[in-house]
Amino acid sequence: MKGDNSRLIAVHKMPSVVTIWLHDSVDHNNKDFQYTISQLERIVSHVNTFTDNDECVEFILNSSQNKVYIILSDLVGRYLVPCIHDMPQVDSIFIFCENQRRHKTWTTISTKIKGVFIDIKSLYEAVKNIFNRYEQNAMPMSFLASERRLDQLNPSFMYTQLFKEVLLTINFGDEHIKQFIHDYPTALAINSKQSSDVDQLVNDYLANEPIWWYTRGTILHSMLNRALRVIDGEILVRMGFFITDLHRHIEQLHREQIINTSFSNIFTVYRGQGLSREDFEELSKTKGGLMSFNYFLSTSTKRDFAYHYADSNAYNPDLVGILFNIQVDPTQTSTPFAFIENVSNFSVEAEVLFTMPSVFRIHEIKPLCTDHPIYEVNILLTSDVDKELSTLTHYIRQENYLDGDGWSRLGQLLIKLSQNQKAEEIYNVLLSQTSNDNDKWLIYYQLATVQDHQGAYLKAIELCQRAVEICEKSFSPNPSHLATSYNNIGGVYEHMGEYQKALEYYEKALSVELKSLPTNHPDMATSYNNIGLVYHYMGDYPKAVLYLQSTISIWEHSLPANHPVLATSYTNIGSVYTQTGEYPKALRYFQSALSIQQQSLPVNHPDLATSFSNIGLIYKNMGDYPEALIYFEKALLIHEQAFPANHPHLATFYNNIGSVYSRTGEYQKALEHYEKALSIDQQSLPASHPHLATSYSNISLVYHHMSDYQEALKYYEKALSIRQQSLPANHPDLAALYHNIGGVYSNIRDHSKALEYYRKALSIWKQSLPANHPHLATSYINIGVVYKNMGDYTKALEYCHKFFSIRQ
Repeated sequence: MKGDNSRLIAVHKMPSVVTIWLHDSVDHNNKDFQYTISQLERIVSHVNTFTDNDECVEFILNSSQNKVYIILSDLVGRYLVPCIHDMPQVDSIFIFCENQRRHKTWTTISTKIKGVFIDIKSLYEAVKNIFNRYEQNAMPMSFLASERRLDQLNPSFMYTQLFKEVLLTINFGDEHIKQFIHDYPTALAINSKQSSDVDQLVNDYLANEPIWWYTRGTILHSMLNRALRVIDGEILVRMGFFITDLHRHIEQLHREQIINTSFSNIFTVYRGQGLSREDFEELSKTKGGLMSFNYFLSTSTKRDFAYHYADSNAYNPDLVGILFNIQVDPTQTSTPFAFIENVSNFSVEAEVLFTMPSVFRIHEIKPLCTDHPIYEVNILLTSDVDKELSTLTHYIRQENYLDGDGWSRLGQLLIKLSQNQKAEEIYNVLLSQTSNDNDKWLIYYQLATVQDHQGAYLKAIELCQRAVEICEKSFSPNPSHLATSYNNIGGVYEHMGEYQKALEYYEKALSVELKSLPTNHPDMATSYNNIGLVYHYMGDYPKAVLYLQSTISIWEHSLPANHPVLATSYTNIGSVYTQTGEYPKALRYFQSALSIQQQSLPVNHPDLATSFSNIGLIYKNMGDYPEALIYFEKALLIHEQAFPANHPHLATFYNNIGSVYSRTGEYQKALEHYEKALSIDQQSLPASHPHLATSYSNISLVYHHMSDYQEALKYYEKALSIRQQSLPANHPDLAALYHNIGGVYSNIRDHSKALEYYRKALSIWKQSLPANHPHLATSYINIGVVYKNMGDYTKALEYCHKFFSIRQ
């Protein structure tokens, strides 16, 4: 809702693994084949099988954001490897055949071919080793240099910490284990045969210790680490019972080992892995600062064992081999860790396991080898009195304050991550279990936020009204709750395009706050911002600037200089300057917003898409179409990943891209994007929503350029009908429509109609735009041309002079 700084966590730089098996013939009912697949799916979550080469290649091409492992039979391998070898997403190729010697020569031509295998056991071990190395390298970590501001913190660490803290406040039971088994039946299977007996699987889980399950290296391990890597709220909630069990098991062993004096002195453990060159550069810049491992960190007391992992990665040209030399002082930290040799599934590793996240200070980085890149990185587990870590932890909790406890806090965290479906599920359960009005108010508020984020506006208003009713009937109403509820209702009406109703509720919120808060309170800034935005949408730009400047004034006094909320304020006022044609000023505000967001938000956050789109719009208006298209396509890519295919925001980005193609004369491409936008708008918005008018108007403009004037008029009239219902009579968007309709009539030589619409446009623009705005110049020259075509040269000359007075 308004003022909410929800964040969508970015997918980590390491992609997901997709496993493919291409064979000349596959019999899915064959027991040997089923056994082979079941063995492989103990390592990877799913094996995609193909018998058609073209279908397989198309699947690989569509997996460009993933890391592809492909198993080929001997008959197709020799033909297909040259076709797929250079695809960057193809990481590892395995040849499965009956005669190893026959294929030895041609399979040595590529480092991507990992071997020729004649039995499932050797193939399984090879895939397992490659996948384990990938998993080892893909673990999420964050860096915070000493001089870096806390509001530049990598969100991955922040949300890992918050998830753990919230999950530990929830009492998980057998029903949660059963639900997990129902959703992921193979994850807790001890052998390769999937059990259908849920109670038996629950008993199997409870009969073995959590660390044993984690160190088995099966799907459970991979699922958890991938969920932590991408902060997948759905999976992390489903695995909440296991995360808490694993943390508490480490905690229990830690207490026992401290008492038994297993460790009382400083000791060293090691971890070997590969880092991307980009991550290694970030690590190098962080020397002296903090780094966190945002997962359950596995280390070994055996240096040689860890060095092997570092060395094996150093031969990959995309990676740097890293040997972490980790110093631990058990007397100075409360971070739980434990020697797990007696409970691990692999006792030979002499493993020490740390809970998540674990934070270390980087002391020294030095090369170990000259012929290939291996570095030793000396790090120290942070102590309980580390001031920088204490400040960091305080900042995270302050910036992500969560009301309530347990499941309610978890729901709020999911909303911050834009993982709305799971949040809605949680809040509906909580609503059915409470009779307390304060709890109900919070639940209705959060459910309304979810519905608003999903575009279900009428449902959101209904839930907001229920929250208002709770406030209004209370004997001692909470002013903050009441103002928040009014702001939320206003926000939904704003999203629906009903700006007068939105303004009514925003002003109600401001009225409550003026009576109960100091004038510079941050909540006041939220209300000023909301009112300023509505005036912007209604075309009253002076009032919009007035309220938005009040917002910025409060935020700049109360927030760090690069706080995400300031980015939002800069975006809002930049949008007003865009409308008034002050493009350099608008561009400065949009670039300031983008700079803040790139420091504090993940790479696929929707706010970044908004900034890319805004900057693209400025470049388009300034005539730099290639640059505009680059920014619009960046925005579209983020929103396609973050929202459903029919979300209204996607329509905006299709419209933007279409507008560039329209300007460059690529009308067919423009029409294709505009029609996509219209289709989304028709599915997701009321028939009278202003966004539909935008789509109709854009399509009209293309038909206009293509000289199909009848189609152009048809769509312009649809757009005009909506605009006249939803906007004030002097709104600039109406002026743009009148101007375009005038252009069509001018083209079909209906001069009187053309003049009528051009004059309507000019009348509005003269009221709402500066006297030297380019739109006014365009109006003057077009009216002049009409008078010339009508033979009234005196009038024509008069308007041409007005045109030149602006252009000079």
